[in-house]
Amino acid sequence: MAIKLIYTLFLALLVALFVGLGISSFYPGPKAPQYPLQLDETKPGCDETAEYKTIRAEFNQSQQKYMEESKPYNRNVSIVSLVAAIIILVSSLTLLNKIKMIADGILLGGVFTTMYSIIRGLMSEDSQFRFLIVTVGLLIALVLGYVKFIRPKETVS
Repeated sequence: MAIKLIYTLFLALLVALFVGLGISSFYPGPKAPQYPLQLDETKPGCDETAEYKTIRAEFNQSQQKYMEESKPYNRNVSIVSLVAAIIILVSSLTLLNKIKMIADGILLGGVFTTMYSIIRGLMSEDSQFRFLIVTVGLLIALVLGYVKFIRPKETVS
């Protein structure tokens, strides 16, 4: 029994990793700027030279640009991973429902993927999108709960 649970959790994690790594492989995000090593050379208590101020200002500007580029990227990743989660969840509840252990692992993987989508949506810093993504996550949870645990099972005649 414990080995089945471990397998189900392992499969779920692999499904979520598959989606997350697949997205990052085919839709890479903006590259974070490298911190200039010259700024580490300044000594505490000494005034910054004009050169160091320029380097710091350029780094701050590139950091701000990166953060602005990350917002739509996080929103797009959230949408793609949510669509993938819905496909995974539907397939686990329909196509794979005859193979219980695998279906449960894929179902849990879809739940993990939904959580990943919600987290990426929160990182988009768009309050309306955050609300939308959490609403969709809630609807998914309610439908899953109903289909998996409440809906009457079909009886064999």
